[in-house]
Amino acid sequence: MAEKNEIAKQELKHKGFFNFAELYTFCFEWLKDEGYKISEDNYTEKIAGNGKEIKLKWVAKKKISDYFRNEIELSWHVLGLTDAEIERDGKKEKTNKGELKIVFRGILVRDYESRWEDNPSYKFFRGIYDKYIIRTTMEEYEDKLKEKTENFVEQVKSFLTLEGKR
Repeated sequence: MAEKNEIAKQELKHKGFFNFAELYTFCFEWLKDEGYKISEDNYTEKIAGNGKEIKLKWVAKKKISDYFRNEIELSWHVLGLTDAEIERDGKKEKTNKGELKIVFRGILVRDYESRWEDNPSYKFFRGIYDKYIIRTTMEEYEDKLKEKTENFVEQVKSFLTLEGKR
């Protein structure tokens, strides 16, 4: 079985105006441009009295070697999403209003194809391999993944800030 280590976890909250469709597309395109394959594992939408409630879960995977894979998970929760209209530069523009929370998790997966699981001695050797042989490589991959996840969160924050000021 693959070994998963959560390397980074950050939460982003935003309340106010934002265009949900544009944010969704921005995040999807960013991950795609970075070489990740994205799957939407969950999508639920409820209509409540004060607007829509949307829950999403994405898992983005990227192979970095035959042994390692990066995963970035996004858990979205949108509350009270309603259509709104704002005025920018004298023009009316359609957007959304509500509360947004996205949890970003950067996960480093070792032996994602479970090649070292066939018999107990392989599992023992995998422990030695991880601890002594590729430890520095693993630490480099962890640092890069943490940096990548933090960069992604900053990009989304910037997008939301620019979207609110446009």
